[in-house]
Parts: sequence; C-alpha cells; structure tokens
Amino acid sequence: MTLMTIRLSNTLTRTVDEFRPIDPQHVKMYVCGPTVYARPHIGNARSVVVYDVLATLLRHDFATLTYVRNITDVDDKINVAAVQRGISIQALTEEITAQFHDDMGALNCARPDVEPKATQHIPQMIAMIESLIARGHAYAAEGHVLFAVQSDANYGQLSRRSVKDMVAGARVEVAPYKKYAGDFVLWKPASEKDDASSKFDSPWGVGRPGWHIECSAMSAAHLGNDFDIHGGGADLMFPHHENEIAQSTCAHEHSAYAHYWVHNGFLTVNGEKMSKSLGNFITVHDLLERDVKGEVIRFALLSTRYNEPLDWSDKLLSDSQKVLDRLYRATADAQVGQVSTDVLDALRDNLNTPKALALLQAIADPATLKATAQFLGLLQQTEQAWFQGVSEDALWIDLQIEARNEAKKARDFAASDAIRDALKARGILLEDTAQGTVWRKA
Repeated sequence: MTLMTIRLSNTLTRTVDEFRPIDPQHVKMYVCGPTVYARPHIGNARSVVVYDVLATLLRHDFATLTYVRNITDVDDKINVAAVQRGISIQALTEEITAQFHDDMGALNCARPDVEPKATQHIPQMIAMIESLIARGHAYAAEGHVLFAVQSDANYGQLSRRSVKDMVAGARVEVAPYKKYAGDFVLWKPASEKDDASSKFDSPWGVGRPGWHIECSAMSAAHLGNDFDIHGGGADLMFPHHENEIAQSTCAHEHSAYAHYWVHNGFLTVNGEKMSKSLGNFITVHDLLERDVKGEVIRFALLSTRYNEPLDWSDKLLSDSQKVLDRLYRATADAQVGQVSTDVLDALRDNLNTPKALALLQAIADPATLKATAQFLGLLQQTEQAWFQGVSEDALWIDLQIEARNEAKKARDFAASDAIRDALKARGILLEDTAQGTVWRKA
C-alpha cells in the first residue's frame, strides 16, 4: 500500500512522527553545513548524502522545498588551521569550500537552494544578540556576550537533560566573567594575533560571533523564525542544537524554531571511532584518490538507516561496488522509466534506505530500475563510463581473488601465494577477513 505521508524520527519528541509542514505548499529545511578548515571526512559526507536523499524525497512529494545548508567560515579551528598553513583565513576558507563542493559533487550530492556563509551574516547575528540582551536572556561581560542559560525555562528540551546535569557532564569553560558555568558565548573579543578577516565591529568591541549564534541567525534570515526540519549529525545535538533552540526561541516571541529535528547517526571505522590518532581517519578525497568511485561511497553511506550507527570497512565498499556493477549492466541500454512506488514508500518510512536499496536490486524492469536508482543519486553515468579505466582493473582484481579462493579450497597453496604475490607486485594488497578477502592499493 502506498504511503501518503513521510514519517521521520524526531529527536525533539523521541518518536517517529508524521511529517506535517507548516505550509503544505512550501517545505523549509535547514541543515548544519561544514566548518571549512579541512577536507570533509566520510562522517561529514554521511550527513550530506542523507539530507540530499531527504531533499529529493521532499521535492517529489511537495510543491516547493527551500533547502538551506550553511558554510561556517569564521571559527577558532579556522584561525588555527590558517596559522598552521601560513595562509590567510580567506584563502583557507575559499580553498576548503571549493574542495567540499568538489568532494560532495563526486558523491552526486546536489547543492542546497541556499548556502549562506557566516561572515556574510554578521549584522543579523549582532541584531539577534541585541534582542537577547534586551529580553533578559544575555549579558555583556569583559568584551564577551553570553547567553544566560538559567533564563530559559525550556533549556534542555532537545537533549532531555537538566541544566545541572549538562554542566556536570560537559566541558564548559570556567571564566570569571560568567554568571553561571553553563552560560555560552554569543560574541567573543578578537585577539591581536587574529587575521583581520576574522574581526568584526560590534557594540561590544571588535570580535567575532560564537559558533551557536551563526545557525540561529542564518536560518532566520533565509527561512524565517519558524521552519519545518532542522538536520545535522547526532554529535551536534548538544550543545550546538540545544543552544540554537534556546537562542532562537528566546530572541523571537512565540517562536518554536524548528518543528522536526532529524539527526544522522555516528560513523565508525572497523568498529572503532574514527580518529587521526588511530590512523583510521578517512576523507572523501582519500577514497577518490584510491580510485573508489563516488557512487560507491554514496551507496555505502546509504546502506544503513540514517539515524543508526554505520560501521565503515573495505568490505562495505567492495560489496557496494559489486552491486553497482550489476545494476549498470542490467540497465545498459534502458530508457528512464518511472520511480518504483515501493522504493518511495521505503524512503517515506523514516528514510529507510537499506530497504530502498534492497528493493532497488529486486526490480526486474530495466527502465524502472534506472529511474529509481537515479532518484537515489545512483547510475548517473553510462555503462561505458562506469566500467572504463580503474573499474576494469577492479573487475580483473576480483577475478584474481576468486581464482585465489578456488586455489585455497583445492589446497593449492603455491598457486594461491603466486596470485597474491602477483597482485602485490602491481601494488594491490590483499587482506583475508572473516567476511572474505578485500583489497586495497599499497
């Protein structure tokens, strides 16, 4: 039976809710975008891909969607990275923004309708801070402006933790100018070492905004004080999204801010948290440089439902590659038909992409298969383009691995070792895992 409505897991209510937009003719969605100090990693990419699929579904089911995703181009991390690189902040942010667009484009992610930059919205941030001060929710102290957490009776509604528990469990800056330890920065003074492009005039002196106020100001500027969906990673729920709600609802009377809060889950690598110290930090660019196709990365990122943990591995990539190879062969000469209603229903059911991908592979009609895959951001190339170059090498390598596996089954270990050594000589390393043999370039 075809679903008539979209259902989403709403962090605010802790339930899977039927999506009912404020204006049925115009859906408005805001998603936290990148802080442009380094190339995006696969965890960042998961968020972009998830909300790209959601945006596609919303455009299909509703007359109009305005999708806003910001660029944070003023931040302490940016200042540090610019100094380390020995370049200006503007040069750094422009370079990383271009790289972000390139990397996400390689995953077939469309640009949002609006992509506001924080540095272009300083006046709106200052105006919102002035409103918070006037309404008794913020105060100036030693060149800073801080949000008074205890002034907001609803603070903690998203994370479901009391103010006392949040302060005890969080790393809060203990500063003499704070009235309460949990108060957070809306504006901070600049230092003499700061790049001129990260310093802005304000009623409280030269400085720059706190991170949280940026999204509140930019979403209001482009979507209004109340809008439908706010998306982002689960790691942003507290304190970033909690603070956004506090700022926005306290600055604008009768505002509920975002009505649906959608968070994508965490990503691990081979069961471990991704970090540079563990040597498992993977950027999208790293994978593309290894000749992993963007659609393979996209398929892998959609293989688990968006709000559940996703464990990344070479096997996941290998399996995704094989499925896409089959789909490209199956649709080689097909025209584009109609999108499968079963797949649409799977997506409407809390964006169930694993079910959608399973249903996709079961579609018998090539025209429907092609249209549905393209709806999911897949099969965007011709068969010839897909299989040329490195993909042909990958197919050859898979055949070598199959031959090696057959040799091992026959206990012909000399032949098995010879295949491994021949691949190694060509820069291909094999790894035997519990799930099978995977390969990577040396």
